[in-house]
Amino acid sequence: MIKHDLNKTLEALTAQFPNAINGIQRGIEREALRIKPSGVISQQGHPQGVGSALTNDHVTTDFSESLLEFITPVSTSAEQTLAQLKDLQKFTLSQMDDELLWPISMPCFIEHQDDIVLAQFGDSNIGRMKTLYREGLKNRYGSMMQAIAGVHFNISFPESLWQSLYSLNGNQGTLAESISNGYLGLIRNFKRELWLISFLFGASPALCSSFLQGRATDLPFKKLGKGTLYLEVGTALRLGNLGYTNSAQSSLRVMYNSLEEYVAGLKEAIHTPSDIYGHIDDYTSAEPKQLNKNILQIENEFYSPIRPKRNAASGETPTDALLRGGIEYIEVRALDVNPFSETGIDLQQIRFLDVFLTYCLLNDSPEMDWQEQKLSTTNLDAVVNEGRDPELMLNKQGEMVRLTDWAETIFTQLSEVARYMDNAYGVSYYSETIAELATWVNNPSKTFSGKYVSALAKENQDNGHFALALAQQYKQSHLDADYQFYDQAFLAKQATDSVLKEREVKAADSVSFTAFLDDYFAKA
Repeated sequence: MIKHDLNKTLEALTAQFPNAINGIQRGIEREALRIKPSGVISQQGHPQGVGSALTNDHVTTDFSESLLEFITPVSTSAEQTLAQLKDLQKFTLSQMDDELLWPISMPCFIEHQDDIVLAQFGDSNIGRMKTLYREGLKNRYGSMMQAIAGVHFNISFPESLWQSLYSLNGNQGTLAESISNGYLGLIRNFKRELWLISFLFGASPALCSSFLQGRATDLPFKKLGKGTLYLEVGTALRLGNLGYTNSAQSSLRVMYNSLEEYVAGLKEAIHTPSDIYGHIDDYTSAEPKQLNKNILQIENEFYSPIRPKRNAASGETPTDALLRGGIEYIEVRALDVNPFSETGIDLQQIRFLDVFLTYCLLNDSPEMDWQEQKLSTTNLDAVVNEGRDPELMLNKQGEMVRLTDWAETIFTQLSEVARYMDNAYGVSYYSETIAELATWVNNPSKTFSGKYVSALAKENQDNGHFALALAQQYKQSHLDADYQFYDQAFLAKQATDSVLKEREVKAADSVSFTAFLDDYFAKA
């Protein structure tokens, strides 16, 4: 494995390939619960006006019928991506009558998990598979965890950068291998310093007590309002043990040192019978409650804060797509919904992620063994629960260091990356973003979680009331705004076309549901 010195790499790129980084492509997937004006979760079906959840490429659902997902196309313009995301939410809100979009990650008040209706994708074979998969998630982990919303940030680096790095590394191996290895190095470094994302952008330090559903917890919660629990110096409960995690997966040794190793780890999990879920009826039963009885029903069930991805062909599994063509882009899944942005993510975050992920790519990234992966999780858990404690210590390669000291070291390196990117793009905003966020390190009240707790504590405000007021404000703002990229007619036609496309999918089915799944799992 080639060793990379960040400063030397930046010097070489600046001297020989000054514009190679220009052309980063991004896409965003933002999840949001539909709620009633009272703040409780909606139990209405998917809004008819936005078309089919199965075949609308830009507005669909995630786990539950009420958990919308807005998906932007790929773009090289961050401003355009945000405009698209805003337009998709504006259009969808216009089709939702009096319902609102919940503006935070942790769910609204939900009395019982049965109030969370599973997403419905129609009666085609693939639609039924999607719903049965979610039935399996419900029976394995419960619905409350699945009602948590997040933002996924997809990024790919331009061919010009990969060609430049390939040349600087002496054209070793094939270009495709170099790209996949580069993305895997990025992932390892991201996992090592994921805690910084939680510190800066974690926005779930509080939750409604109903979320616990009577479960005991040893977290040092404080109470606020009528039913709010919060961590005084916490950052992102969504990323911790109460959030979108799966303790049953903690023993899965999915590693990131080579593409073959990563794929082998996932394939083992989807082919290994589970001791925990073996009693739940699968698709071969008369009344199935999950797709199958393996540790993972399908690859998407593997919960990871970052994933290597490739667009799959029809009928192709995600891992087979990776083996066929290598890694095409990276999906970052560690972002809370930003409650201070009506779109759930803002331009400053995107610019920071551009720099941070480029830093992760260009920096040296040694192989990461299982012990180091567990250590990265330990550091993340510490920041999730106590990230705004100025005395918090983290474990950096076996040495205990203060979070603030480690963060300052990272920001020094990020500033060098930002300077290279500014020069390539002919801008100054990358350096300005890094300079601003660096001030958050020793002033954690500026972080999302710091602002969040401050907003609640200032008026002893209940978490639910705080979020509901934002939901009402953002709906009005969306509806009052003009379309920026799309228009009403285009999005309405897309919705109508998606309904016709779903009918075509159903009409194309030529085998029974059982035979369809037999064939799918035979190829997995």
